[in-house]
Amino acid sequence: MQQFAELLDRLVLTPSRNGKLKLLVDFFGAVPDPERGHALAAITGDLDIKSVKPAMLRALMASRMDSVLFGYSYDYVGDLAETIALVWPSSHDGAQRAAAPPPTLADVVETLDRAARKDGPALIEAWLDRLDSSGRYALLKLVTGGLRVGVSSRLAKQALADFGGKAIAEIEELWHGLEPPYEPLFAWLEGRAEKPVSAAAAPFRPVMLSQALEVPDHERIDPESYAAEWKWDGIRVQATAERGTRRLYSRTGDDISAAFPDLIDFMTYDGVLDGELLVAASKDARSATPEVEEHDGPPQDDIVVGTFSDLQQRLNRKTVSAAMLKRYPVFLRAYDLLQEGTSDLRGVTFAERRQRLDAFVAGLEPSRFDISPFVPFQRFADLERLRAAPPHPVIEGLMLKRWDSPYVPGRPKGPWFKWKQDPYLVDAVLMYAQRGHGKRSSFYSDYTFGVWTGPMDDPELVPVGKAYFGFTDTELKQLDKYVRDNTVERFGPVRSVRAEPDHGLVIEVAFEGLARSSRHKSGVAMRFPRVSRLRWDKPAFEADRLETLQAMLPGGPTG
Repeated sequence: MQQFAELLDRLVLTPSRNGKLKLLVDFFGAVPDPERGHALAAITGDLDIKSVKPAMLRALMASRMDSVLFGYSYDYVGDLAETIALVWPSSHDGAQRAAAPPPTLADVVETLDRAARKDGPALIEAWLDRLDSSGRYALLKLVTGGLRVGVSSRLAKQALADFGGKAIAEIEELWHGLEPPYEPLFAWLEGRAEKPVSAAAAPFRPVMLSQALEVPDHERIDPESYAAEWKWDGIRVQATAERGTRRLYSRTGDDISAAFPDLIDFMTYDGVLDGELLVAASKDARSATPEVEEHDGPPQDDIVVGTFSDLQQRLNRKTVSAAMLKRYPVFLRAYDLLQEGTSDLRGVTFAERRQRLDAFVAGLEPSRFDISPFVPFQRFADLERLRAAPPHPVIEGLMLKRWDSPYVPGRPKGPWFKWKQDPYLVDAVLMYAQRGHGKRSSFYSDYTFGVWTGPMDDPELVPVGKAYFGFTDTELKQLDKYVRDNTVERFGPVRSVRAEPDHGLVIEVAFEGLARSSRHKSGVAMRFPRVSRLRWDKPAFEADRLETLQAMLPGGPTG
């Protein structure tokens, strides 16, 4: 547990990707089985500890510390695990740890895996007494599943590839056939055993990614060499069905099947589709949802495409209600066919794969599967015009793919390009700030901003978005100081910042799209907002008004 705790501490304090990779590779080399395998499972989110919940930890803390004092501490720190780790008041801390050594990570995982829920608090309490502050933090993060150390599942797989001198594609294709603590995997990576044979049906195939189109690349784009498609604003997925097993994967290889049973039910084929997951809606819903418009091409005329904010209602859910399935049904807009039956098509050209995709999708349920249509063009200037004014609000740009390109994992230079629309920019006023997590837990780094609405002589701010990146470390310190110096109200870890026409901080916000939203007071929802610039020079009353954003909506202010 102590080695795991040290790894978490160092990962939190290491901002660079390469630095995190080195820490993981060194950890895999220094720590034996099964400790390293359990640590890997914790980092990739593949541990599911059911016997401990946050409410249990709060109740446990109430038996050791005044609840009001703990509440003040929690408000200040902003993280449950970190707060308990810092204030855990074991009166016999040193003697207890000397008498009984700290538990290993394997001890914790394997004991909790066997434990009933009623036994969880007692086990955690005993372990907390045997650990120091760093160990307590690691234990609590482990059991609550919220590590927040800036390591994605894919980064962990890249570290495994680096550790064993393998291609990450090999790790990704094996991953879903392996189980913690991954001892056969580590044996292969260390050269002590043959490569594991994945017995899993419907495994993930590493995806092919595109490069951003730069000006020097414009001259190479012509219709004889490249196909053009719309870039749809959903989420990239891989829909795999094999030997009776059906799985839906994210672009990073995470299994998201449970969240989308309405698509899984219609995956009656044997093959692998690569495409974009989008929300569909019936025409009956269109009148109630004016931002939803008909899309070009299949599926048939009774299907329309929802906005990304509609899709967000379905994301990151372990279970989906019947009402949610009915209101926000999903469908797959296919880009590519990677496997047909037992035939692996990744080595053939895109032109051939696309021809086979047309025939493949023709046999599927049209309300759940269609094909991303090609965008005809004669010269590059045609693409510039189309990119500037796409025919549908759920389009965020163009995709350009070489006709002769095989499907190559990773991001090769040249075969595929993405050409996204330029971001929107508005000036907004900082309204609220919240403490961050990890290395930002001491800073107010999550910012809610608003624009003006109401009469010109008596305007009020209405929140329109939230951003937590786009600024430098130096700017973060400036923003944190501004928040502390201009706080007017406190709500736990959130502060309300002075924001008036004659006093307020203007932030230039960049975002990639805008949709109507009945869930927000402003009536709008931003896509990927981020801080573009801090406008220290601009008075708050010169920030944009809500009408500016409404004019950017598809169909204009009134739809």
